[in-house]
Amino acid sequence: MKRRAKVIFAVSLLLTDVAMVVLAFFLAYELRLRIPWRMPAKNIGPFRNYAGMMAIHALAMVTVFFFYRLYHRQRALSLIEEASSIFGAVSVGTIISIALTSFFFRDSVVELGYPWTMVMYSWLLTLFLVAVGRFAHSRVQRALQARGWGADRLLIIGDNDVGQMIWQKVRYSPSLGYRVVGFISDSNGSSNDKTNNHTAAVDVPILGTIEDIPRVIDEQAVNEVIIALPEAPRDQIMTIISLCERGRVGIKVYPDVFQIMASQVSIGDLSGLPLLTVRDIALRGWRLTLKRAMDILVSAVTLVVLSPFMLLVALLIKLDSPGPVFYAQERMGLDAKPFWCLKFRSMRQGAEAETGPVWARKDDPRRTRLGAFLRRFSIDELPQFINVLVGDMSLVGPRPERPVFVEQFKRSIPRYMDRHREKAGITGWAQVNGLRGDTSITERTKYDVWYIENWSLWLDIKILIYTTFMAFTDRNAY
Repeated sequence: MKRRAKVIFAVSLLLTDVAMVVLAFFLAYELRLRIPWRMPAKNIGPFRNYAGMMAIHALAMVTVFFFYRLYHRQRALSLIEEASSIFGAVSVGTIISIALTSFFFRDSVVELGYPWTMVMYSWLLTLFLVAVGRFAHSRVQRALQARGWGADRLLIIGDNDVGQMIWQKVRYSPSLGYRVVGFISDSNGSSNDKTNNHTAAVDVPILGTIEDIPRVIDEQAVNEVIIALPEAPRDQIMTIISLCERGRVGIKVYPDVFQIMASQVSIGDLSGLPLLTVRDIALRGWRLTLKRAMDILVSAVTLVVLSPFMLLVALLIKLDSPGPVFYAQERMGLDAKPFWCLKFRSMRQGAEAETGPVWARKDDPRRTRLGAFLRRFSIDELPQFINVLVGDMSLVGPRPERPVFVEQFKRSIPRYMDRHREKAGITGWAQVNGLRGDTSITERTKYDVWYIENWSLWLDIKILIYTTFMAFTDRNAY
């Protein structure tokens, strides 16, 4: 069943691409015919004369798509990343199509009238229609997989916080096409993250220990395995991989801290002594100026555009419950210096006087009726654009924590204070990867440190785009 579904998905995607490419070529012909430019439309022959060129165009496109791995399934590929791949593949495919057309139809290109305007129309329309076709195909495929048709049976090795985080990601994203059959317990317990005491309950069974992996794979007909033991020794990881390979399953490994940073390892020397640089700060010099310029521009524009909406929110807060509109809370920012972080008030006035500093949790009884809605869609954080404008925060960076929690975490979490080497952000790499709310602080720290050491302007832009979409779908916003 699964194999048949995989073939159907692949073939239907190929046919969708071909249909969109052919349609784009036909529409390019019609546009050139109906919108003459520099060459009279009468010089263009009937469409049947272009059938051979269209076939070459379609063949060139799907061939380039194959080499760009656009027919290799990538579950975690975002819309932005897929659009970028499509842009590159269509551009290269268009160039190859022109070359092949000029070679095979060199005697008739001028006669038939194959002007550059038609090439440009074809390129733009192919970009648009292929993206639309793939988006529609993806929605249909994910809807079918969410209902279990063609889904992969997934086994998670590690019943720790990381394993549960992966399970929650799969649970809240049924369109990934996974069905979790259970967990394998880490018998040594070496990777359990004890930092976060509010571990989510898991309603899938623990099917055994590491020694039981081959049996579980056979009994449960497992298709894919995720090893969620980031702190496990290398020998143990290799043993687990060896046990999984007996069952001919796909294997993925959740990385440890060094593996996360390894993409930026560089080789240098110290007076002839070779050294590996695995820790560096990406944000310095002109990059820091560029990031600050983007912060000022985006925050200023956002505050101007959203000012009527923010005024409405302020009015609703005053009508909903007694107390101030804004709530200022001390947070730790750059170089661990405190600043006052602004938010729309979402709790009853004086609520924290009763409980003291506590970790945010779902269904917090201290919230007002309006406050629950504001938190669900992160509207309560809009005033932080003021913090960005004045320079206390950045648009993107590690989320700031309260001093009481910073004192607690820095004693138990390796490299936690490295988060404070850059300004705190309204959103961050950890947040767009689902690590917000009641999730592992250790894993958040890894993502924050990775962001600091791998910063780029494009990464900030991607995070901001992801955040915009996640504001409506994030289940950890509370």
